[in-house]
Amino acid sequence: MSNYVILNSSAHAKTQVITDRGADYGDNVKYALTFPFEFRNIQSCYPIFFSKDGDTGQFYPIALFGLANNENLFLSDSGWDATYIPMMIERHPFLIGYQAAPGEGDNDTKPVVSIDIDNPRLSETEGEPLFIEDGKPSPYLEKAIARLEAIHSGHEHNKGFIQALLDNDLLEPFTLEIKLNDGSNNQLLGFYTINEDKLLELKGDVLEGLNRQGYLQAIYMTMASYARIRTLIDKKNLQLT
Repeated sequence: MSNYVILNSSAHAKTQVITDRGADYGDNVKYALTFPFEFRNIQSCYPIFFSKDGDTGQFYPIALFGLANNENLFLSDSGWDATYIPMMIERHPFLIGYQAAPGEGDNDTKPVVSIDIDNPRLSETEGEPLFIEDGKPSPYLEKAIARLEAIHSGHEHNKGFIQALLDNDLLEPFTLEIKLNDGSNNQLLGFYTINEDKLLELKGDVLEGLNRQGYLQAIYMTMASYARIRTLIDKKNLQLT
């Protein structure tokens, strides 16, 4: 369970963050939320699909790391075996929270940096310090805050991107049958992908609009990322040997 509190230089003056990668630090996850602005890097390493929240019905893009629950095929004894790690993975143990700010408008709240004090990455003896002399943010914390700001903007961009896909009927569910080298049959299901037939049917003015909004490139990068399914299968087969 996460236990987020507002980050401050007094309470967390000695706090350090371990930046190693591994299952012990919560990295053994099947997928993570991603954003169109990082699709260029994501598609070079991972397949991009879309997941649907069972409670809200909302869709969101994800980077896929494994074929089973709690499986990350990119983890090895040396860490995370990929040239790019998604921002929603890199953000831990931080999160943008909201604090009451009477008189500032926007429902009288303001975004603040929160930290999960129960996260296994936190230490007082090793890792990257959060604060330096005079309580100033360390270079590591400044980079983490910039990442959180990008993620905050990414959530808003995702809303427009998903709505454009839905407006043009470009999302469809799919099931992928995978046979591994040990003879076992596996299914990848529960995700959505781009309906390429519907994409081909779009008129020029619609495509122009998607391009103007920066969504068309993201769509094609999503489709290009499907080649990375082979990477997952190869990694899974290597584990079996």
